[in-house]
Amino acid sequence: MTKYARDEFDKVPETASRQGVHRTASAPAGRKLWPILAVGIAALAIGLVSFLILPKLGFTQAGSELSTSLESSASPEASAAPSASKDPSPSAVPSEPSKSPEAKPEASATPSATEAPAPVLNKAVGVAVYNAAGTAGLAGRVSSMVQNDGWTLGPVGNWAGAPQQTSVIFYAGAAQQANAEALATLLGIPTLVDSQEFQVPVVVVLGPDYR
Repeated sequence: MTKYARDEFDKVPETASRQGVHRTASAPAGRKLWPILAVGIAALAIGLVSFLILPKLGFTQAGSELSTSLESSASPEASAAPSASKDPSPSAVPSEPSKSPEAKPEASATPSATEAPAPVLNKAVGVAVYNAAGTAGLAGRVSSMVQNDGWTLGPVGNWAGAPQQTSVIFYAGAAQQANAEALATLLGIPTLVDSQEFQVPVVVVLGPDYR
């Protein structure tokens, strides 16, 4: 006998039907976990296959060979540019014109036939001296200077032509230019005029400015 007081659950009904509070028997928890476990096992199997089996079958090696072939095909194009810049073809380099000594014209030792002869100083030509300054004895004084320098004197006197403001030395052509320049240095007369109007090759006209 129990020491607890009897309650309503201790009364056994006379009929076979059950009375009281009963819970519906639930399905075992293991049945609900099977789908999740199956998915996890499948994923694990796929990972193991891809990690362990595929490299042994040659998939990784084929991929590496493909990448190596792509790099080797791109390398000639990359190396072509530096070679073209570093090693220019001979046709691209401008060739310098050859300088042969034969092409240089030689200087002619003899003067050309058309070249005029250089004027030569000749003190034997006659030199006329005229006084156009109005100063008495000026023509005689200057003619003495000319004769003492070795020149041959021509006519000496007063100027009968147009009035002269400055001293002038007239000379007949390029052949007398050297003679006129020498007399200009001797007498200090800078003005020289080429003229064929006089019978004497060189004529010295002393103007008012002569000192």
